[in-house]
Amino acid sequence: MAARTGSISRRAFSPNWAARAAWAAFAVYLLYAASQLELTPARFVAGLEHGANFITRLFPPDFHRWELLLKGMVESLQIAVLASAAGVLIAAPLSLLAARNLMPAWATWPARAVMVLCRTFHPVIVAILFVKAVGFGALAGILALTVASVGFLGKLMTEAIEEISLKQVEAVRATGAPFMSVVTYAVAPQVFSRFVGFISYETDANLRNSTMVGIVGAGGIGGTLFAAFQRFDYDFVCAIVLTIIALIMAGEILTVRIKKVFAA
Repeated sequence: MAARTGSISRRAFSPNWAARAAWAAFAVYLLYAASQLELTPARFVAGLEHGANFITRLFPPDFHRWELLLKGMVESLQIAVLASAAGVLIAAPLSLLAARNLMPAWATWPARAVMVLCRTFHPVIVAILFVKAVGFGALAGILALTVASVGFLGKLMTEAIEEISLKQVEAVRATGAPFMSVVTYAVAPQVFSRFVGFISYETDANLRNSTMVGIVGAGGIGGTLFAAFQRFDYDFVCAIVLTIIALIMAGEILTVRIKKVFAA
């Protein structure tokens, strides 16, 4: 009876003191970081007041300079499309080289290293480097977003290729077909629909990123937005932001439709 009482009195779940100590240390670090960054309640309240004043200056939006707005948006769209196309042309063969189920280790490791290097830095940082290298303009933006596309598409395409069924690959190889025939008839049919989804998503991402790289001088609507901020032309800033939102939403709708077409 005493033994049964002792077993009942024991707690079903013993406390994890290590986890509690970790959460306590994390909470202490949050307070320390907030104090170092001067995140005080007074500053937060002042920020809300300044933010409210800024929002009131944004409206109503000014679309009178629609020619400048249209030029910047068309340039951003062109940057996104060209960068996505160049990224696909580079990432597709690179993903084949990086696939462990198709290529030897001496080919996969360098290919994977290139993709990791392309994903290391944010597109804005890469755009700054290309602006210094090739000068201001759309070329720097295209090169920066191409690097980002290679890193993103290369990784996803490699993973898709590594997940294919090798039975079709072995069947085509058994006929004595060369490597490109194996890729065409055994690999491509299994990954094509997924590749379309990856490419459409990356094009949508490049459309968003093309507005950011323009802020550092890499072309597109971002340069127009940055110039409007410098002039304190906030009603025109609002017009640019609304146009960017509309363009991104249109790109999202187009991406969904493309996926449905190829899925069918």
